[in-house]
Amino acid sequence: MLYQVEGVDAYCYTGGKTFDANLPSVVFIHGAQNDHSVWALQSRYFAHHGFNVLAVDLPGHGRSKGAAKASVEELSQWLLALLEQAGVARALLVGHSMGSLIALETAFAAPQRVSHLALLGSTYPMKVSEALLETARSDEASAIDMVNIWSHSSIAQKPSFPGPGFYAMGGARRLKQRISQINPGQVFYTDFSACNDYANGAAAAQSVRCPTLFIFGLRDMMTPAKSTKLLTSTIAHGSVVQVDSGHELMAEQPDAVLDALYAFAKAPAP
Repeated sequence: MLYQVEGVDAYCYTGGKTFDANLPSVVFIHGAQNDHSVWALQSRYFAHHGFNVLAVDLPGHGRSKGAAKASVEELSQWLLALLEQAGVARALLVGHSMGSLIALETAFAAPQRVSHLALLGSTYPMKVSEALLETARSDEASAIDMVNIWSHSSIAQKPSFPGPGFYAMGGARRLKQRISQINPGQVFYTDFSACNDYANGAAAAQSVRCPTLFIFGLRDMMTPAKSTKLLTSTIAHGSVVQVDSGHELMAEQPDAVLDALYAFAKAPAP
């Protein structure tokens, strides 16, 4: 589905279903140098089991046009404009990594628009090392390879992968390379800088009142467990689910992630 946001195309994957105002909505927000496809299993399942789905391509990523946004706050405002265009008054926001910061900031900026909040591979502050930032700026191909290795717990296939021959590391690497090919505007560096510079996380976390779910990878080297304590202690009512994966948990443990998200979405309101 294509919408017009800020005068350019904004793409959302809907799981093959049309919008139904009578159904609850779920918005999936990808991380740095990714697009909607990282949510392939989860978004399609939700769309076919009672939810409206918008799995977004952020500006400058995938099929969405325009330059990549330079800050989490700008990305949050873009997301709110997209929800307005799509006719989504209130939604469960599901964000991974950079996408989790966008979801968190949106819950702060427009709490009335967020029914639930699910933060995957999240942390705050989401600091990026100077060496990685510089590599993303000057040698994007090497930065892609570095992050791809650090984001996976192993090169081995996991039992819950979609099928024989599916290669998580190879697929993730190719997706990041594809984003570079379709947008030469240093998207990776822009995304990493937005994560690194985001300074409103503590205030945003303190403002969260809606039901919240954290899903973390037990072997995540990008947002390790010890770095998540500020978020989880500030949003003390949030529940935590851990899966046996690295940072790319939606690909390494897609069924476990789906089970946690769907149970959270279907749980009775407190």
